Amino acid sequence: MTRQELIQQIKEKQSFLCVGLDTDLNKIPQCIIDEAKAKDGEDYLFRALCEFNALIIDATAPYCVAYKPNLAFYEAYGVDGILAFEATIDYLKEEYPNHFIIADAKRGDIGNTSKMYAKTFFEEYDVDALTVAPYMGEDSVTPFLGYEDKWVILLALTSNKGSHDFQLTEDANGERLFEKVLKKSQEWGNEDNMMYVVGATQGQMFEDIRKVVPNHFLLVPGVGAQGGSLQEVCKYGMTKDCGLLVNSSRGIIYASNGEDFAEAAENAAKALQQEMALELKKVGL
Repeated sequence: MTRQELIQQIKEKQSFLCVGLDTDLNKIPQCIIDEAKAKDGEDYLFRALCEFNALIIDATAPYCVAYKPNLAFYEAYGVDGILAFEATIDYLKEEYPNHFIIADAKRGDIGNTSKMYAKTFFEEYDVDALTVAPYMGEDSVTPFLGYEDKWVILLALTSNKGSHDFQLTEDANGERLFEKVLKKSQEWGNEDNMMYVVGATQGQMFEDIRKVVPNHFLLVPGVGAQGGSLQEVCKYGMTKDCGLLVNSSRGIIYASNGEDFAEAAENAAKALQQEMALELKKVGL
């Protein structure tokens, strides 16, 4: 998906919501587990993951522009989990082809290994974007940038408590590590193929980030369950083209663990979309 296509989807839906598909068998409703077991017995895992994801996607698709399955929640279940990830990607492509698909895998390794990761996600799975760790530098990132209309989403300033351990450390000139990542990486990619992960819990730090990357899209986790403020993110991070994809995972997909889970997810996504529409109007979108 191109930058302009993504912006158009944001305008049409009045939303910049990304729904995180962090599907955990310990958290999905028991009714899904029971139904899968009734059909497949001990081999219920694949069906349960796929059925839950499909129902969540159907319920939330009108209110979001992107989905972000987190690979860890599928790899943890071995072959069945990977097959469920593949099936979820296929379902999105067949039923909701205009939605932006992010594989949250946080890959990044020496060049020949990154080349294989890029082949996996951009050729085999054909997702729109992949999260990448920049720590190993240019040759670990550039293999992902050779695909037309595909995106690298670099980790820059994350929402977890431990982000302060390294990302905010300063060099002798007072430049923080996340700022160095933002500046250096612009030599590798551009606004049309590179985004950055910036956690919603970082608040006013978005102002500093926009000084370095004024127009790049930012993928923003941490709104909702992690306590980030959508209004604060928009105040300091929104651009004339929006420039934001705000992710919510637990706050939407686990809004209820009862039989009304899909309806509850729909209501949670709709509520966020309505807040986002108000923010978009402020910048004339």
